[in-house]
Amino acid sequence: MPSPADLLGTGPLTNTGLGLGSNIGDKAGKIARALVLLEERGIIRLSAVSSIYRTAPWGYVEQDFFANACAVGETRLPPLALLAATNAVETEMGRKPSMRWGPRLIDIDILFHGDASFAHAQLNLPHKDLFGRAFVLVPLAEIAPHLKVSGRSIAKAAAGFAGEPIEKWDASGRRR
Repeated sequence: MPSPADLLGTGPLTNTGLGLGSNIGDKAGKIARALVLLEERGIIRLSAVSSIYRTAPWGYVEQDFFANACAVGETRLPPLALLAATNAVETEMGRKPSMRWGPRLIDIDILFHGDASFAHAQLNLPHKDLFGRAFVLVPLAEIAPHLKVSGRSIAKAAAGFAGEPIEKWDASGRRR
């Protein structure tokens, strides 16, 4: 795990949340690899990573199921530099541009960056769909049950999705 001094950027240490997903090939393996690359590159110092969850596709539903996970940690990068760094990891792993909500080799979303709101053509923080997606809220609540984003409790928001088809799965992709 990189120390704060080993992290990219010169900004203050900022608590950050990431959502990761894959629905092509070794889904769980791709999430694990992305997390390793994010830390090795000094993009983020991870403090917690959720279980991997098997989830139904969202948006465009005519595709394979997803593996999803969340991670929290600290970064020194400001939001747009963090976005560029996560996009570089996606590209390095082989992600190609595709249709919106379509199949993804790897997808890394920035969920929040400290307590501040950030609005830009390329990035809005907190993530605009954070409170509408069980596949983000459930794993995030697992690792940060006391977290509040924009004054809203992640655990309470996740509880609102108790009936959704989201379940933990083991490394082989089997349901638990």
